[in-house]
Amino acid sequence: MTSDFSNAFLLVYAGLFPIVNPIGGAPIFLGLTASCSEDERNALARRVAINSLLLLAGSMFIGSHLLVFFGITLPVVRIAGGLVLIAFAWKLLHTGTDSEDQRSAGAVRHSETIDSFYPLTMPLTVGPGSIAVAIALGSQRPTGPVDLSNLALLAGSAIIGILAVSLTVYVCYRFAERTIALLGKSGTNVVVRLSAFILLCIGIQILWTGYSTLAVTLR
Repeated sequence: MTSDFSNAFLLVYAGLFPIVNPIGGAPIFLGLTASCSEDERNALARRVAINSLLLLAGSMFIGSHLLVFFGITLPVVRIAGGLVLIAFAWKLLHTGTDSEDQRSAGAVRHSETIDSFYPLTMPLTVGPGSIAVAIALGSQRPTGPVDLSNLALLAGSAIIGILAVSLTVYVCYRFAERTIALLGKSGTNVVVRLSAFILLCIGIQILWTGYSTLAVTLR
């Protein structure tokens, strides 16, 4: 029992953590919330963690059923999600090219309208790749006779694994300012741009993976 629990927990956490990548997303989170106060940023980090928990849990437990209901396949999800991630990364890569006064005015407006779900939760934290992985993990249910106690154990370990990922997101975002304070303003800007470029590459890779799968199916 303990072995099954730990194995399922590690499978969920190890499967989601690299693609959620809260460490890599922390500089971008800090850049997008640069105009917010520390209290506002902490509140946003908490809401993003909660949103991530709900989104990942929903994807894992009901995502595959929704795809079947609407007749959508995982490759299509990857293609659509990849396009969203590419658009977000491209926009982020080209922000801040105006004058200092325009940036300041935009920052005030941004702090008033910033939303914890888009783009902070999706696609920055829980992107199409994370959703696809969560759906794939949730679709791998035990076959044969259903053992309710074992099923409950696996479901509980999966929830705890998602909770651990969400807590990691909160810690990384909550202390993002302190973590990269040593980089300075210019260093932070470089890290944000680099992270945005990596996000762009990830989006293209997700798009290509979905397209390649569909191409093989068509053949």
